Amino acid sequence: MLTKNELPDCPVATVLRILNSKWKIYILQKLLERPYRFNELKNSIQGISKKVLSDSLRQLEMDKIICKKISGDKPPFKTEYFLSKLGENLRSLLKEIYDWGIFYLQHKNI
Repeated sequence: MLTKNELPDCPVATVLRILNSKWKIYILQKLLERPYRFNELKNSIQGISKKVLSDSLRQLEMDKIICKKISGDKPPFKTEYFLSKLGENLRSLLKEIYDWGIFYLQHKNI
């Protein structure tokens, strides 16, 4: 059996690797609205821990899906997270996932 790193390149697997947690989807949904500061994100996503938020933001930044802007002359610095150009390109995909989720919820008991 192949390990995750040994699998051949696959576009669908690439998307799943990048969006591999429910928290990343919640984070991206928020960042589709506007830039957010860390504590704003933490307070707007019910149930997410600081560690998970921090790790998820770091991974999304490494995958070039989001960007981090640090401003201010001295600590505490103002840090904002926002979608990169690659991240903005996810807008239509996330909308389709959202729409399909609504469709599924309406039809799952038929």
